[in-house]
Formats: sequence, C-alpha cells, structure tokens
Amino acid sequence: MIDEPNLSYVNTLTQSMIENVSKVIVGKPDALELAIIGLLCEGHLLIEDIPGVGKTMLARSLARTLGCSFKRIQFTPDMLPGDIIGVNIYHKAAGKYVFQPGPIMAQIVLIDEVNRAAPKAQAALLEAMEERQVTVDSVSYRLPSPFIVLATENRIGGRGTFPLPNSQLDRFFLRIQLGYPQPQDEVMVIKNQQFHHPIKDLGQRVTTGDLFKAQEEIKKIYVSPAVERYITGIVDQTRHHPDIFLGGSPRASMALYRAGQARAAIRGRSFTLPDDVKALIYPALGHRILLSPRAHLRKRSVEQILEEILENLPVSGEAGTDQPARRKSPLRLLKRLPEGNPR
Repeated sequence: MIDEPNLSYVNTLTQSMIENVSKVIVGKPDALELAIIGLLCEGHLLIEDIPGVGKTMLARSLARTLGCSFKRIQFTPDMLPGDIIGVNIYHKAAGKYVFQPGPIMAQIVLIDEVNRAAPKAQAALLEAMEERQVTVDSVSYRLPSPFIVLATENRIGGRGTFPLPNSQLDRFFLRIQLGYPQPQDEVMVIKNQQFHHPIKDLGQRVTTGDLFKAQEEIKKIYVSPAVERYITGIVDQTRHHPDIFLGGSPRASMALYRAGQARAAIRGRSFTLPDDVKALIYPALGHRILLSPRAHLRKRSVEQILEEILENLPVSGEAGTDQPARRKSPLRLLKRLPEGNPR
C-alpha cells in the first residue's frame, strides 16, 4: 500500500522556490510553476522564446535557489562533442591519458541557443539527457545528481542553423515559453535593476536533499485508471490525427503522467485531475509533435490541433471508482474544483 504524500512539505518547498525565483523573473507565475514541475520530476526543460525575456536568468535563478553546481554552454556551429562532454588529454609527467570533464559535468546545465550547434554536437547530449552519463573513449562517467538540462532556443529566424532532431526534442520533459512582460511588470524589472541585478542577491532556499525528498513524495500522488486512460487516449490521438505526421511517444505519456502528479501536489491534492492533464498538454506535447504537410498548407498550429483533440476526447469513466477506500473520489470533486486552463 502506498503511503499518503506529504503535501504540506511539497507545498512549502515549491512556494519557497517560486517566491525566491520571482525576485528575478517578474510576472511569470505560470512559467515558474512549469519550471518547478520539471525540477520535481527531474525532467529537462526546453525554454523557447524571443531574445531578452529572461531565459538565461530563469536557469541561473533555479540553480542559485537549489544551491546546485551550474555551468553554461553557448552552442555555436563550430562546436565539437568534446567541447561539451570532455576529452582525454595525455599527461607527459604521468605517462597516461587523463579525462578532463566538460561543462556537462554539473547539476544544472544551461545550453544557450541549442539549435545553433551542428548535429554532431547536439548528438553528444542524447546519452547525457537520457542515461545521466557520458562516454569518452569507451569509458562511461556518471553525471552528478540531480542532473537537469535547461536549453534555450530562439524562435526568430526559424529553428536556427540546425533544427533539433525529434529524438532530442523528445528528451525534453516540458517546453516553456516566457513571452513579453506586462507593462507594469516591465516597470518592476527596470526598477529592480536600477543599481545592480537582483540575481546577485539571490540565495539558496532549499537543498538538493529537500528536492530529492519532494521528488519521492510526488510519486505517491494517486492517478486513477480513468485519468490514465485519458492521458494515453490523448497521446494516441496525436498518432492518428490526419494533420499530424509524428505523434507523441510513450515518453510523452509518461511526461503527462508525472507532470500531472507534480501539478496536483503543488495545488495541495493527493490525486490527479483531468484538468491537470489539460493544463499540461501543450508544454508536454507541443514540442514532440510534427505537423503534416497538409497542416502546414492549411496554416494549422500544434496548439489548435491539441485543443481539437481535447474537445473531441471526453473523460471516460469515473476516476475514483477503483481507488483505495481511504481516499476521496477525485472526479466526484471535479465539478466543485475547476482548475487549470482548458487548453
């Protein structure tokens, strides 16, 4: 029998992190919540947006809040895999090759403009993101824990010099978009940086041990069979939709499942609602879907198609019919607890 999750612990930790990061990233509560969800699920984040809206500051703020080691890698077209994962260098005095770790050997790694590097350099990330290790000359080296990649990608000028392959996009747990701030928030950003940047005063709020404990509590959040079917039904629809060339993988289903658990815990619930899934569908699936030529000709967007799938796919069954007796039925509370953006 699964123990009840410690919701007060998760809520206190996440609110402390959001409050701290909000000192630097002003007026973006939804984006901050998605970033925290990614951390709670130990998932990699793709931050796609226009230049200058705070993508790099978001990554640095999260690292400072957690007290994690932090490295930044600026991707360029001439970058080689060794520039990322490290190389073996011959030491004459020792008479042997010694491994020199690359910048990937950190707990939180920021990759700026990930779509600017050549495919060979991008491929160096695949093993690190999936298996939490790198291999150099047939020797594998474990990466520190937690290990989270935050990659930025500018939308201006398309996807950049080298589009990311689908195999790499699928390894990003969520995609986050910040967007322009509201006028009143932009005034606050200007005032906060009048004398120095607030990132310099940002201190550690939680430890990695606190994060590990919260990650374990998230796994205890109950997901009913009906919600599980709803998640797999959504992903299955992306695989058969006429306007989608490449739909979501099982990794996409797992991302929706885990992210839904984290969102429920942040909101103080011990169970996942369909509204959690609806609110996360675009961040979890939007970057994994490849549109068909027909969709491009009709000028349809991924967001429009996902909204269409949600409208045509009702929640089947009652989520609480076969859950443990000690827990209240979540879908019986659904009408009284409307949450989330129906997108």
